[in-house]
Amino acid sequence: MTTIGILGGGQLGYMLALAGYPLGLHFRFLDPSPEAPVGRIAHRVTAEFMDEQALDKFAHGLEVVTYEFENVPVEAARFLAERAPVYPPAAALEAAQDRLREKRLFQKLGIATTEFAEVAGREDFDAATERIGLPAILKTRRMGYDGKGQSLLRTKEDVQKARLELPNVPLVLEKYVPFTRELSILGVRGRTGEIAFYPLIENHHRGGILRLSLAPAPNLTAGVQQAAEQAGRKALEELGYAGVLCIEFFELDGRLLANEMAPRVHNSGHWSIEGAVTSQFENHLRAVLGMPLGVTTAMGYSAMVNLIAELPAAEEVLAVANTHLHLYGKSPRPGRKLGHVTVRADKFEKLQQQLGELPAFFKRPEFCLDEAQPETLAKRA
Repeated sequence: MTTIGILGGGQLGYMLALAGYPLGLHFRFLDPSPEAPVGRIAHRVTAEFMDEQALDKFAHGLEVVTYEFENVPVEAARFLAERAPVYPPAAALEAAQDRLREKRLFQKLGIATTEFAEVAGREDFDAATERIGLPAILKTRRMGYDGKGQSLLRTKEDVQKARLELPNVPLVLEKYVPFTRELSILGVRGRTGEIAFYPLIENHHRGGILRLSLAPAPNLTAGVQQAAEQAGRKALEELGYAGVLCIEFFELDGRLLANEMAPRVHNSGHWSIEGAVTSQFENHLRAVLGMPLGVTTAMGYSAMVNLIAELPAAEEVLAVANTHLHLYGKSPRPGRKLGHVTVRADKFEKLQQQLGELPAFFKRPEFCLDEAQPETLAKRA
């Protein structure tokens, strides 16, 4: 019996398990929350990530350990690596958890990013704002997720206010980029070094939270896809990676600037469950187990819509052709991802039509569906 240990018990772990059961895999999760969704479908150990006694017990009999949450303590990954193989490696966690370390990794690998500066205190902040200029984005180096820990500085008044309110944590200041759109690439690398990429995905956010993903990204050129894959390959090989890695980019005048990376399966790849030959979840499992990777080709065109804070009527969603509903079993609260909807079509024009047929629940601006319509895409092309 092959049992995989997963640190974190949220919806990403839930979907990893669902992808693994047809392969005959078994799962054991560790999560601090007694309400973690995976408890409905797998054995869940409820303990803190740094509870070494719980970790030691958790690791017993595991074939491999992975994670679905990039803020797992690096020390926990290293502790477990002495007891079972851990993929992706702790070095990937360490780089992705610190925005400054992440930017410096990109810099080392020759992957273009927006201009940035370290901010350790008020003196650094003054020097950084002088060098970077305005507008700029001030970010905490650690624990940012779904837009948290960020503030946009447009004016001198914003700078003055930020100076007075600087939190006592390490920060990084990044030059604001007037990007055309946000894109992400999902790469997967096996334990033997085999690498495959999914097509670039176009992402739309509101309030720092991903609302809509389009795959493959519309108006995509071969050169942009190639540039994203080159960046992904450099990171995967540098980190000795196994599993799925997501790199998020800003597209600016046909160029890509790396924003950040996530060393795990990613929200922007949920479309792949129905929309790719092999989903990101199955490929992550194949990779960490040393199995051959699955084909990453998209089957037509897909749109993934996140369900935040509240849910639509299931029967109204499923009445739209080629629409798939995924619910995570979470209780509603503001800003919480409760599920997602995937719509798939053979042609992008048909996909746009089907998105327009979704129920009134989705007509609100926060779902960004208007940004997938022809008139909006034409302006940006």
